[in-house]
Amino acid sequence: MNHKIILLFFMTTIWIHGGAQVKYTLSGLIKEAESGEALIGANVFILEQNIGTNTNNYGFYSITVPASDSLTVSYSYLGHEPVVVRIPFDKNNSINLEMKQMVSALDEVVVTADQNDDNVSRAQMGSIEIPIAKIKELPTILGEQDVLKIIQLLPGVQAGNEGTTGFYVRGGNADQNLVQLDEAVVYNPNHLFGLFSAFNTRAINNVNLIKGGFPAQYGGRLSSILDISMKEGNVKRFGAEGGIGLISTQLTLEGPIKKEEASFIISGRRTYFDWMIKPFLSKSVKTNYAFYDFNAKVNWKIGENDHVYFSAFKGNDDALYSQDGIEYNILFGNQTGTLRWNHVFGPRLFLNTSIISNQYLQDISALQDNAFSSVISEIKDISGKMEFQFYPSPDHQIKFGGHYFDHRFRSAGEAKVGSGSNQGTDLVTDSIPVKNMSEAALYINDDIRLNENVSANLGLRIPAFLSSSVNYIRIEPRLAVKVQLSNNSSLKGSYTLMNQFLHLIPSTTASVPTDIWIPSTQHTKPQESQQYSLGWYKNFNNNQIETNVEAYYKTMKNQVLFKEGNQLVRSLDVDNLLVYGKGWSYGAEFFVKKKTGRLTGWVAYTLSWTNQQFKYLNYGKQFPFRYDRRHDLSLVGTYDLNERWSLSATFVFSSGNTYTVPVGRTQVNHGGSLFEGNYFIYQARNNARLNPYHRLNFSATYKKQRKIFKKPYDSEWVVSFYNMYSRKNPYFIYFQVDPRTDKPTAKQVSLLPIIPSISYNFKF
Repeated sequence: MNHKIILLFFMTTIWIHGGAQVKYTLSGLIKEAESGEALIGANVFILEQNIGTNTNNYGFYSITVPASDSLTVSYSYLGHEPVVVRIPFDKNNSINLEMKQMVSALDEVVVTADQNDDNVSRAQMGSIEIPIAKIKELPTILGEQDVLKIIQLLPGVQAGNEGTTGFYVRGGNADQNLVQLDEAVVYNPNHLFGLFSAFNTRAINNVNLIKGGFPAQYGGRLSSILDISMKEGNVKRFGAEGGIGLISTQLTLEGPIKKEEASFIISGRRTYFDWMIKPFLSKSVKTNYAFYDFNAKVNWKIGENDHVYFSAFKGNDDALYSQDGIEYNILFGNQTGTLRWNHVFGPRLFLNTSIISNQYLQDISALQDNAFSSVISEIKDISGKMEFQFYPSPDHQIKFGGHYFDHRFRSAGEAKVGSGSNQGTDLVTDSIPVKNMSEAALYINDDIRLNENVSANLGLRIPAFLSSSVNYIRIEPRLAVKVQLSNNSSLKGSYTLMNQFLHLIPSTTASVPTDIWIPSTQHTKPQESQQYSLGWYKNFNNNQIETNVEAYYKTMKNQVLFKEGNQLVRSLDVDNLLVYGKGWSYGAEFFVKKKTGRLTGWVAYTLSWTNQQFKYLNYGKQFPFRYDRRHDLSLVGTYDLNERWSLSATFVFSSGNTYTVPVGRTQVNHGGSLFEGNYFIYQARNNARLNPYHRLNFSATYKKQRKIFKKPYDSEWVVSFYNMYSRKNPYFIYFQVDPRTDKPTAKQVSLLPIIPSISYNFKF
């Protein structure tokens, strides 16, 4: 793709404006009536002009159309009662609106206004918003509602190991997903080794996943953007909600600091998993596992055009296991803080300015007899961001701004043998040298309607990575085009180029999270991907049923792995321990979603291929990616039996993960290794597959309004079954030598059988 042609086309089209006809602007804020929370992505549609727009991440909208005696404006948002207003339009207008939640109805919804057709009408593709209500409805494991578990049920997204929250998008690795909470990067969004995510759903307002056709305001990763926004807090009244599950309890408090002007929300979750397992352990076993997370946010409307937000997050996991001379100590956690200022310059120009701090620390050590190993990895970031949103006409929505990161890395590993009391290491976080790097980007993005049937999303991002030893500057063009085929169908295509300056080097064998983040260097060059996508979108039944098919092809350069046998490192200077290669992925995704009625849910199917090639691995031959799965199917459904009872189920099926099978074994004695006399011979990497994976989850929810101290509150009992028919899915394979034939045979390990759970939730 010729970057100069794209740049010329972009700069030519970005300034196209309508004719000389007098135009006025309608703008305002859309919020939820019950809480005052901003409604993100609410639909605003002018019936006479057949033109619409959506609210941004703060509920702000702006639309400019020709002057008229009057206009009919329709406001709609999923799960809320639509609002239709008629206004005079001979000057600029400002309408702030509060939308009421829709009263639950058992019959099919009677449509009083057009449903949102945003998925068909906009040029953006590869983007899916996840309703928080849907996250709360679906079956859970051990009663824990989880954002990342829902992400795994979407097309183009594959889960990692069974039961974990890791996700892999369109052939990319785990580090190629940018996960951010209120714009702050969360480097490890997991609890309990990935069994649960670090995000408390009761503190979340909106979740958006982008896996292709990336707008220019996003960058720094190759495969996906998971953008999570926290709630702002109820500005009208005090409220509390919480839940008690089998392994944790959580509580959320929110309310006004000053009614209609300022509010707060505080949400916390803590496990009692460590207390529960102690009675079942033998005296020879010493173990402890505790995790917690904490969210807080304050928002203050300091004037008609100014709004300030401060949000904070902290999550930690602390684990200990000791038995018969073996001891593991594992500590990892994240903390973030975001200070934002919104300013409305006028009906067409909106500004968001953010100052962000985030930190990730991982400290893992292991002791076996007199052999000790330790891995420490820490990242501290301070960043600033300014983004302008300009709405010159209904045919243009322009975003432009800049982002700056100051990275501080500490990362080291050590393994040694001690004796007597000299067991351990002098590796301490504060003693590890700090390496400073900077990352910056300028961007501009124009969502433009070229004519009645053709729209485009045109973007240009210029990222840079700066350090004392090496500097990288890149140019990233972004292009997405939509051609309207009919009122309810369209054809879309996109091209994106992405760069990633940080690398997560995964351990090749360890089962504990010893992955280490490192920056780009002169030898470890930035990762780069190019992705081409083509999609067909069509809606049915007045947009209540959405369907789409997307095909994609993605190439990935400068992929990084440890050389065989190298894991622990003493410092960030690990170039001589790494190998570099490339990867490519292609496939097709099918998605059908029903949004309204008693039965809601979706069907997602992905057919894909992902391969990698490294010069110094697998004899230089290509091999399938670990999570290369030919078929991936998800069925998700919720059915409302009546006003109190609802049933939910998810079914997943996927091809098995790849793994490496040895072709033989050789006897080596006195080799000075832990694997004395038991060396396997390998000829090809990832040359076999585990058995296919499939699982059914089911839950039943009973809701009832109750009273305490004569005050009503909503109560909810949820009974869930994970892996309902107790399928023995493969978790991993190990090899055992048959004493009769002296040949290695593969043994499958399955971890999670049927797991029933019950939880109780309440809301005041």
